[in-house]
Amino acid sequence: MITIKELTVRYGNAHAVRAASFTAPSGQVTAIVGPNGAGKTSLMSAVFGSVPATGRVEIDGEDISGAPAGTRLRKGLAYVPQGRQLFPRLTVRENLEIGARLVGVRNTALDSAFESFPILRTRQRQLAGVLSGGEQQMLVLARALLVTPSVLLLDEMTTGLSPKITGELLERVRDLADSGVTVVVAEPALHRVAKIVDRGYVMMRGTVTGPEGDSTALDAAYRSAMGVLEEAL
Repeated sequence: MITIKELTVRYGNAHAVRAASFTAPSGQVTAIVGPNGAGKTSLMSAVFGSVPATGRVEIDGEDISGAPAGTRLRKGLAYVPQGRQLFPRLTVRENLEIGARLVGVRNTALDSAFESFPILRTRQRQLAGVLSGGEQQMLVLARALLVTPSVLLLDEMTTGLSPKITGELLERVRDLADSGVTVVVAEPALHRVAKIVDRGYVMMRGTVTGPEGDSTALDAAYRSAMGVLEEAL
């Protein structure tokens, strides 16, 4: 389980995230849904520790708020950021090997990555930069899983991918949650991930609100919030 309390991110005088609080239980997929510019990426980055923030981050009751990103990673908090941050001029295998070194695991851990995504085994000698968008996203996810995370953060994982690839990735994410991993997905809209979401929150203008319900309740809350936002504009 991961618990976020009053997390705030500022860039100069501007608030990107305003006192955000939410809980994501183990074994469930929790969604943070909001339009582009709502602050989702800043929120996820702050939870991982890659941007400065105030507030509290707890994993299974342990306060990790003051820990740097590398320490959070080694404690089992994995993050798949938006934009597929890979080394495009290195091979698939080399990208995974670098990931293994960063989290302190042996290269034998790569076998689990290839088992999870068999296409990566056939592509392991190819440069990451020539992979399709879906294959690159599989590689980023496989690299994150090398740490065997207890908490997995996914920022817009499905953006720009075909329905087929999206389905394969979501199936893997659902399997992870069913195995006991805490999964938090940030998406601009719910429809692409609705089938795997157990509960969620709406994020608008840096603020996180309920309903903490299932995907149907979350979708209704999101539509309502978007209506209020459009009226305000």
